[in-house]
Amino acid sequence: MNLAVFLPNWIGDAVMATPALRALREHFRGARLIGVVKPYVAGVLEGGDWFDALILANGRRWSQSVPAVAWRLRRAQIDLAVLFPNSFRSALTARLGGCRQRIGYARSGRSLLLTNTLPPLRDATGHLKPSPVIDAYNRLAEQAGCRRPGYRMELFTTPADEARADEVWQRTGLARFGEVVCLNPGAAFGAAKHWPAEHFAELARTLAGERGCGVLVLCGPSERDICRSIVYRAGHPAVRGLADFPLSLGLTKACVRRADLLVTTDSGPRHFAAAFGRPVVTLFGPTHIAWTETYQPDALHLQKTVPCGPCQQRVCPEGHHRCMRELLPAEAFAAARRLLGERRSIA
Repeated sequence: MNLAVFLPNWIGDAVMATPALRALREHFRGARLIGVVKPYVAGVLEGGDWFDALILANGRRWSQSVPAVAWRLRRAQIDLAVLFPNSFRSALTARLGGCRQRIGYARSGRSLLLTNTLPPLRDATGHLKPSPVIDAYNRLAEQAGCRRPGYRMELFTTPADEARADEVWQRTGLARFGEVVCLNPGAAFGAAKHWPAEHFAELARTLAGERGCGVLVLCGPSERDICRSIVYRAGHPAVRGLADFPLSLGLTKACVRRADLLVTTDSGPRHFAAAFGRPVVTLFGPTHIAWTETYQPDALHLQKTVPCGPCQQRVCPEGHHRCMRELLPAEAFAAARRLLGERRSIA
């Protein structure tokens, strides 16, 4: 049997799909599993054993276009396709790819392209109901015949990832600290999810000064300046950043895996912590917590109640960004201390 799984288009969503991926792998023992994934999400899956092959899709190259991906699926003779994305494009690709059975949610006007549809959860007014994406993915796996997947997310690192993280720990001096906290200020979704750099800097300075821990500021390729700004504003030798290192999702995964705590915006790397069993404090602003709930026990969610939110907008429509600005560093530090343990500070 040949099975194609269309992976989510966001890094964090791909992590939340891993319980369903594990269920599919175990249920269809002996089947050939092919993952259809965006190029920038593929790095999340490196080191895992969910798939026998990957097809890169939705990128800029012709080989990643709908016709090219559909042609590869036809050659693979897919018996069953499970579509995690709710896009029309994914359903069209599966249909043109000759996938015999196609399971997905009845959204985006694509029902006629699917053979098995599930209704999305809606409220009394007919609007989509904010509900955990991890549950939605698990429902798809169950529709494919799997038993209930559960909530154990998982990720893996490669030896190369760990070697790069070792280099970071040595070059930044983090190896000498008994406790290391990672801060993740990025958010690919949009500026509305950003916590002010000065807030991150104050939190970093407090963690280093009052707890005596090392602090590592994470970043993606487009976030190097934010990372440098936080490190500069913190003004503490124990606060370091990744801005001047070669960056990759693999390196970020390896750094989070060995950290004692992650403090993060509501972005993809937040879910790395849950997958590696690391405590995490998430700073929510414009987004509904319910969409990305993962049921992790060692997780604290911080969000300010404001009249205009959560608005789900990429950029603050009011221009004041109160939902993030009014979430203070002292609140984040209290949450971090709670998860790290109430040991006596060095101050």
